[in-house]
Formats: sequence, structure tokens, C-alpha cells
Amino acid sequence: MRILISNDDGYKAEGIIQLAKSLSEISEVIIVAPSENKSAASSSLTIGKPLKPIQIEKNVYAIDATPSDCVHLALCGFIKESIDLVVTGINLGANLGDDVIYSGTVAGAIEGRFLGLPSIAVSLASWECKHFETAGKIAKLLVAQIEKAPLAYNTIINVNVPDIPMSEIKGIKSTRLGNRHKSEPSIQDLKDPSLFWIGENGKESDNEKGTDFHAISNNFVSVTPLQIDLTKYPEIQQVTDWLEKINY
Repeated sequence: MRILISNDDGYKAEGIIQLAKSLSEISEVIIVAPSENKSAASSSLTIGKPLKPIQIEKNVYAIDATPSDCVHLALCGFIKESIDLVVTGINLGANLGDDVIYSGTVAGAIEGRFLGLPSIAVSLASWECKHFETAGKIAKLLVAQIEKAPLAYNTIINVNVPDIPMSEIKGIKSTRLGNRHKSEPSIQDLKDPSLFWIGENGKESDNEKGTDFHAISNNFVSVTPLQIDLTKYPEIQQVTDWLEKINY
């Protein structure tokens, strides 16, 4: 198996270094990651300029680009070896609930799935991030499992790992996404009132048992299956009826 690794924190980030170290114990890995932090880039692609991959060392490449760019270029461009799996992370900070919409780390995994490969996004659910090694061990376990028993072709796995020693992990749970309250208000820059900073994520809203928030708060690894299809199927007939009332 050959694994493509990317992230949104940049190729120098501690998380991606630990991920590569852990997964290289069971597979060949190739890192293609942003040259600098691209957090919250979501699934944006750079189409207004050419992108230049820079080889840092063997099997490590940096690009001044988004995570989706990196995965796309690796799978559709300059990496000639066949890739079997995409793993992104280990993200510095959680990607829980609504976070997945904005996350560059999750977006990199989504891009891998768009391009036909099983994909896993891994995040360490803390801003302190003291235990990247724990997340690395969890990633290795999940990669070994997906190699033995592949999931449905359109499934992306979003993994959040508590920032605790491996010995304190209570288990691994399949979860659904929780929800947050709306984001905190934007903050006006003190030095230049014409500038604003995006406010912090909202606090937890839906964190009931079965959600990713609940799993993390109880020291379980959260594994949430995601899908690309955003169609709200139960509403199709309602929208059809609504459209039929339009006179044109």
C-alpha cells in the first residue's frame, strides 16, 4: 500500500510529521502538503495561477497551495506512483460538528474521495496538542482496518482523537456530527478599526450521546462517516410542489 499524506497546517507541522512517522511503519508514504498554514481553506482550488511543487526531500513535497490543491495535483499530476489511500492530518485542533465545512484537512480527504480513493481525515481535538503520538497510533489502526475491510466507495472518514495518552483512550466510537451555536461576533482590530478578525467558533449546541462532541468529551476516539452528496432527498418532493406554484 502507498499512502498520500496532506494537511492544512503545512508540511513542517508536528502533526503531519507524526502521521508520516506512524504510517510509515506499515506502508510507504508520500507527503504533499501546503508550504504554509492553510487552515479553514475548505475545498478551495487555486485556478488563477500555476502551482509549483517543491521537493523538500525524498517523498516530501511542499506547494504554495490549499490542501485540496495538494491532493489534486498529487493524484492528477506530478506523482507518478500509484496511490492507494489518502490520509490528511494530524490536524492541530478538533474538526467536530460544523467544523468539517471549513476544514482544509477534511477537504483534502474529500478531494481524495472525489478522485476515487478511500480517504481519512485525522484531527487531535485540542489546541494544546500534547499527544500527537496518540493520534498517530489511532491513524495506524484505522489504516490497517481499511486495508483489510474497505468501506463504501463514497465514504470519507473524519477522525477526532482526544489529546490524552493512548493508555487513557476508552475506545473508538462511530459517531454523527454534532452542531455548534453560531460563531462569535467578529472582532474589530484595536490598531486599525477598519480591519476585522473572524470570531471564534460557536460553543457546542448538539453534543448529545452519539455525537462526535460527546465521544471526545468522554475520552473516546470519534470516527464519523461523511458523504459528498449534499442533496436533501426528503425535501425533493416539497421543492417540486413549491416550484409548481410559480407562474411563468
